[in-house]
Amino acid sequence: MNSTKFLFLHKKITGWQKLLSKCLLLVVCLFIISMQTAYAGLNDDRYDGNMFVVYAGNGSLVPPRQTLAQSLAEHKPVFLAFYVDDSSESKRYAISISRVQEFYGRVAEIIPINVDTIPPKETYDPREPGYYYSGSVPQVLVFNQSGEVVLNKKGQVPFEEIDDEFRKIFDLSPRTETAQLKRRAFNEFSSELAK
Repeated sequence: MNSTKFLFLHKKITGWQKLLSKCLLLVVCLFIISMQTAYAGLNDDRYDGNMFVVYAGNGSLVPPRQTLAQSLAEHKPVFLAFYVDDSSESKRYAISISRVQEFYGRVAEIIPINVDTIPPKETYDPREPGYYYSGSVPQVLVFNQSGEVVLNKKGQVPFEEIDDEFRKIFDLSPRTETAQLKRRAFNEFSSELAK
């Protein structure tokens, strides 16, 4: 009788373990099925890293070499661009900011500013980026050597508008009198965006 009782208990424990393992497997499967996708893309507002590295193939833009105050004190022309890494508009504009650096990065200071890093204050000094931020991204400003704002626009500002302002600052010929500037593609993704 003891042997029969032991076999009965043994089967009951095995059945309980099977039921528990099936329940755990069901919970794990439901968890996996209900998980959100963890990828981001160019056309969504999800964070997927430094947008200049991912979408423009140019990690040299951030952090900027100089602050706005340093550049204005040295009387350098400045290209200031406000962005957010998890904004689809900013992601699509990253290639244009990189393009400005390609043509004017040696003679002007290119300063991309993530608006999430601007400290909230009541008032800002004109040498601080927060003074010029208007509340939307992307936003670009061009300063001449005197520190005057010669371009302040929101949205997808075409490279040609920025180029026109820099041509005036550096006293270059208008684009209509010079050869068309062509960008060299350096990777598959950025060459698609440059079109």
